[in-house]
Amino acid sequence: MSGAFYDKFPSITVPEGAGKASRGWESIASRLKAAINDALARRLTPVIAIECYPGVFEDEIRAGLRDAFALAAWVDTRIAMHSQETIDLMVASDLGGDDPVFGQMTRRSLGDFFRPESVASIRADIAQLKTPLVIMGQGATVIAPNAAILMYADMARWVVQGRQRRNEVSNLGVENKGLKASLKYRRAYFVDWRICDRVKQETMSRWDFVLDTCEPGDPKMVDGEEFRRALAHCVTRPFRVVPFFDPGPWGGHWMKDKFELDGVLPNSAWGFDCVPEENSLRLRFGDTEIEVPALDLVLAQPRALLGEPVYGRFGAEFPIRFDLLDTMGGGNLSFQVHPLADYIYSRFGMRYTQDESYYVLDAYPGAVVYLGRKVDAEFSEMMADLEAAQRGEKPFDDERFAARFPARKHDHFLIPSGTLHCSGAGSVVLEISATPYIFTFKLWDWGRMGLDGLPRPIHLEHGKANIRWERDEAYAAARLVNQVREVAKGDGWLEERTGLHEAEFIETRRHWFTKTAPHDTGGKRDGSVNVLNLVEGEAAVVESPDDAFAPFEVHYAETFIVPASVGRYSVRPLKPKGGCKSATLKAFVRSRP
Repeated sequence: MSGAFYDKFPSITVPEGAGKASRGWESIASRLKAAINDALARRLTPVIAIECYPGVFEDEIRAGLRDAFALAAWVDTRIAMHSQETIDLMVASDLGGDDPVFGQMTRRSLGDFFRPESVASIRADIAQLKTPLVIMGQGATVIAPNAAILMYADMARWVVQGRQRRNEVSNLGVENKGLKASLKYRRAYFVDWRICDRVKQETMSRWDFVLDTCEPGDPKMVDGEEFRRALAHCVTRPFRVVPFFDPGPWGGHWMKDKFELDGVLPNSAWGFDCVPEENSLRLRFGDTEIEVPALDLVLAQPRALLGEPVYGRFGAEFPIRFDLLDTMGGGNLSFQVHPLADYIYSRFGMRYTQDESYYVLDAYPGAVVYLGRKVDAEFSEMMADLEAAQRGEKPFDDERFAARFPARKHDHFLIPSGTLHCSGAGSVVLEISATPYIFTFKLWDWGRMGLDGLPRPIHLEHGKANIRWERDEAYAAARLVNQVREVAKGDGWLEERTGLHEAEFIETRRHWFTKTAPHDTGGKRDGSVNVLNLVEGEAAVVESPDDAFAPFEVHYAETFIVPASVGRYSVRPLKPKGGCKSATLKAFVRSRP
């Protein structure tokens, strides 16, 4: 199956958006100056607050706007923050001590990072202002909550992670660029992003401008009203987020070849095709594309996007994740287990855990999935063997303890939390999971190093506390492997249920079709967001039966989102060829826990 048409840069055209976005500092500065002049004419205190997401190059923004606002006073928010030592101590309890991966979801607020007396002093000075003032940096909304103009400088987390790895940015409120990238990521995941996403949620309705800072030297800006209108448009139609790809120590080359990825990547271990917490959205305003975090859409339009039942259960969080795991020409994933619901809540502050499943997109002959334990394995003996492997005394005896199943194209393996598992070498897996994706307890990593040349973290104690030992080879064969049941069929289509375990909230359906296959999200009030991937066929068209949205084309292995508010829609092959079948795999949140 060719993936030559896989779209690596999908965008959403905003109706009547031409001319609404600005590009380049000169154009951006001109619009800001007009806005500040309007504020002066209305006798408002002439303050521009530029709130920044962690990872934004603040110095570039300052340099880009300095000349246009040469007569303005500039305040860097860092002058009002606590010292680095104080901030480090303040967030220490959220960072898991010496654990290099896990922490606790913070309950801190952005205001906690500031000295109250410094904030009060700046606010007193603002009250006396006669000339424009620019407050720049994380916490601008804390210092000037009633600024005449509020601009949000935004970027997607995958861009932030790249800057962390290159030692270009620090964590919130501190200077730690040289810290190991994985530790900066841990701090961002448990502290920075949680705090700043809450700020987004609280202030987004008041943004006057949104600044796209993803591409250094190429800033783009759009009015807040136009930005919110664009997000409202997104939930009326199917769409794709912008995928990104990462190498890994076990990575293969299937995606590199199929998707024509950048040759700089050593392999294509991960393809993050639908992880709205980290992916971005490209919004096209005429000839200008604004790239923003896909999470902005979740925060701005949660009910229409997710559906009322899903929103009521999860809040403004996107609970379904699709990503690709490529081991074609690579190695096994780590042998692992995911935390049980009680454990992840009590230890890490997460409200739900990472139940998942593997859908096999492609596989070499002989490929396997490790799932469950051997029937005659003893828990104490397996843990002793893992501990010996961790000490470097011997390799883990996976043939003795781990159950394995053949992995063939279109097989589907269910992996509720607590189940021992990993994908073996020689396959491409579409991983469908709940969103708390970093909570993987690695038990054995096959004695290899990470891409940084260091051993990858192993969490035997966490894993030991979460293994559901009763899930052996017989249990997996009977309840977790290819649980395919026909649901419905019609002219040229067949619907099958391929995944639903009583412990999981994500249900999956596969549609085989040679003609138009009907779908229905259930609507905003009663339904669920649908996430689909075209797992068979070169291309397909998603359509509305009542022309509520324009036909939407998708290609092989592309993931797309259909908001709950869409309701009825259909998928058909783009160019039917003599009865050749196409197929989508769809995931949604089932109606009852």
